[in-house]
Amino acid sequence: MRNLIIRTVINALALWAAATFVGGIQLSDDVGQVVLVALVFGLVNAVLKPILKFISFPFIIATLGLFALVVNAALLKITAALMDGFVVDGWGAAILGSIVVSLVTMVLGGLKDDD
Repeated sequence: MRNLIIRTVINALALWAAATFVGGIQLSDDVGQVVLVALVFGLVNAVLKPILKFISFPFIIATLGLFALVVNAALLKITAALMDGFVVDGWGAAILGSIVVSLVTMVLGGLKDDD
């Protein structure tokens, strides 16, 4: 349970950073809505990311991993389609947002204590 809360907070901060630094991404100012978007984003990542990475594996290999950014951008757009308080305008914003989310998640995930 503690791990779920930590991952949700990290996702919420990463999505907030993407909305702050990427022009085409908008996130609600309501903290409850941000947490709900982070939960849905985590669920979308847990369910769809392995499937999309498996399907796109040849493209990921051919592009030396860069196609993974497109997969992550697609996950952001799917989350935006599911949630009212989250908007991603276009693939450019989605790819830039996926870079920001990946970097913030990597940094904050490295800071958390793995028991």
